[in-house]
Amino acid sequence: MVFAMKQGAVVPAGRSAGFTLLELLVVIVIIGLLAAYVGPKYFSQLGKSEVTAARAQIDAFDKTLDTYRLDVGRYPTTDEGLAALMTAPPSAGAKWNGPYLKKAIPPDPWGNPYQYRAPGARGDYEVLSLGKDGQPGGSGDNADITN
Repeated sequence: MVFAMKQGAVVPAGRSAGFTLLELLVVIVIIGLLAAYVGPKYFSQLGKSEVTAARAQIDAFDKTLDTYRLDVGRYPTTDEGLAALMTAPPSAGAKWNGPYLKKAIPPDPWGNPYQYRAPGARGDYEVLSLGKDGQPGGSGDNADITN
């Protein structure tokens, strides 16, 4: 058998240096196992951040609605909705001192409009996001988020 020297290693003549099919398969399996372990953890954190963002937006609506009530003397009706924060409803009269938001009313983190009801289920009003699925009820990421 004849040996040739390549970059300081002894390699049989006629055979090139490189990875075998078995070595490549082992590396692919290891990468797949890592992706299977890390992937779900990453995507669950993404869902949690969207819920956190929705809660923060609803808290901002709460503060803005309180300012509206201080000016007008009442919360917007269900028919007036959150739009009363941007444009004066006819029933607000000269007391309206808005707009109460710097920008247009944002959608929830999933692109759905926020819902507004007055009176609410547990107070003077209720602002809610219907969650990821955009349907009432649900659990996990699909659960309703309310003030």
